[in-house]
Amino acid sequence: MILYLKRSLRTTLEKTVQDARDIAENAAMVALEQLGVGESEAYPHLTEADCKLRRKLRSHVHQLGDGCNPEGRLALDGLIEEVAYEHWHRMLFSRFLAENNLLMYPDPDNPVAVTLEECEDLATAEGTANGWELAARFTARMLPQIFRPNSPVFQLVLPPEQQQKLEHLVANLPVDVFAASDSLGWVYQFWQAKKKDDVNISEVKISTRDLPVVTQFFTEPYMVSFLLDNTLGAWFAARRLKIADLENARTEDELRSKAAIPGVSLDYLRFVRQKDGPWKPLGGSFESWPDNLSEFKMLDPCCGSGHFLVAAFSMLVPIRMDLEGLSNQEAADAVLRDNLHGLEIDRRCTEIAAFNLALTSWRLAGYRSMPTPQIACTGLATGGTREQWINIIEGQGSNRNLGYFFDQLYDLFGKAPYLGSLINPHRFLGSALPDKKGMAHLKRTLASAMEEEFESVADRYETDNIALGIAKAADLLADRYTLVATNVPYLGRDKQDEVLKDHLDTYYPLGRADLSAACVLRCLEFCTKGGTTALVTPQNWLNQKAYKKMRQMILENRSWNVMARLGTGGFETISGHIGRVALLLLSAIPPIDGHVMARIDLSKVKKAEKMAAMLRGDEPAEIVKTPQKEITA
Repeated sequence: MILYLKRSLRTTLEKTVQDARDIAENAAMVALEQLGVGESEAYPHLTEADCKLRRKLRSHVHQLGDGCNPEGRLALDGLIEEVAYEHWHRMLFSRFLAENNLLMYPDPDNPVAVTLEECEDLATAEGTANGWELAARFTARMLPQIFRPNSPVFQLVLPPEQQQKLEHLVANLPVDVFAASDSLGWVYQFWQAKKKDDVNISEVKISTRDLPVVTQFFTEPYMVSFLLDNTLGAWFAARRLKIADLENARTEDELRSKAAIPGVSLDYLRFVRQKDGPWKPLGGSFESWPDNLSEFKMLDPCCGSGHFLVAAFSMLVPIRMDLEGLSNQEAADAVLRDNLHGLEIDRRCTEIAAFNLALTSWRLAGYRSMPTPQIACTGLATGGTREQWINIIEGQGSNRNLGYFFDQLYDLFGKAPYLGSLINPHRFLGSALPDKKGMAHLKRTLASAMEEEFESVADRYETDNIALGIAKAADLLADRYTLVATNVPYLGRDKQDEVLKDHLDTYYPLGRADLSAACVLRCLEFCTKGGTTALVTPQNWLNQKAYKKMRQMILENRSWNVMARLGTGGFETISGHIGRVALLLLSAIPPIDGHVMARIDLSKVKKAEKMAAMLRGDEPAEIVKTPQKEITA
């Protein structure tokens, strides 16, 4: 059963996270100043170990994209924020694991769950200062993709007084916070809230560092459920319901009850009935999708903290158990291996999304070694010179074609922090793209290079880690998917940086007036033939003159399944200021004769709770079915 955070707990979590950021950033600033990381020369009193850490941290500043001011001092804003973020979230994730009986003592033969109190008892014997430090160590071992063991950030010790304040904050959070499935998403929204407000007030062009901050919005659970129930849920219902059920059922509830299974309630799955005909799913049954879920691939190209991915995981596991006779553990691993993929421009969001999926999987099927979530950051820039980039795979036995492709990645991702999932490798590389076997070989090559650098040169290890992340992102960016589900990022033309403007002008001219419209077009590119997009988008492109050609193109070349227009209160939480949105199902296949689009207009409804009830059918809302060929742009 999926639990969501109550409003009172959201308020508590918001204050805690925002207090934690202030304390952690102050602590990071003090710790970095004590080492003189920003100074051009090392302090004479530093030990050899201090000097080594200082060099690593200074190198990391450059990896973050910061440099020196005219006086020769390093700009530390990015490093301060990263130190604060990493230290706080390692503690917070430790409590998430502990409260779910998933914080594991790393016995090689039989890992066993430990509590935070037991960590305190074990701390001295394990060589740590206290239980929180030991819990953080266990968490980092469980999540090496998130808390990298060689990162200099964790070698930096925060001042004891501030460290204790952070421990107090995380310890005092109510236990129910750690049971809710959406808590992790709120954590990052609250961490970024003040920065988002500052950037929005500034009225300046959005920089690469601020782009993720201002374009991320938490998607309401009812929006996610409506989109997934009427795509994946409708596909599944078509396999559960007999023709007689569709002909003889008296109500939608009767059909939902027959289609549902434990763990998949399908509360938002809607059916419509033509006069004297059988019931049909609102958006269709998606007959062009694969028959076997082992071939079904879903992508969230702007995955944030993983809200869509976690919700889809929670549906797919019971469905695969039902259809394929798998155990819950077998199904959970199969879904991670076969079905779910995520891309995100913000590296931290990809880490939270990966943890979110891992935590959900462990909650469902118990702690175990499992397939790594297929989530990659699209905002990693290559950095450095081309020669430094090519040197990463020299001596690793790569063939010429793979070396050529790796060289092309240098150009392809040079502007990645501006473009994210708008990067389409097929546009740039065409036949130079390696197949799946070639991409797997490249990733193994980079992983091998990282293992060598981990033991020798820390600076090169960081560069190699970025290269591996870029290769993973390129692999996912070049693939095609059955279902593409996301809440697209919003950014008007006046706020776009010149790099982003140029890219939209060149590759997505019909949607250039707003990043959200361009992302709708990119989502359709991600689809296999007959694949489907399930999107939360602003309504501007659905009616404004600037997007008329875009609407016309999609009406002529793609099938519109469902459009639900929501009112201004669609978001009941911090994202309410973004205005009206629509929930859209569009399929990447031309409309056949007689294809109809289902429309639900809730634009005059003010409350999210009422919109959710009307989308479920609990309260009346007219569903209009219109032949697509009769709709004009």
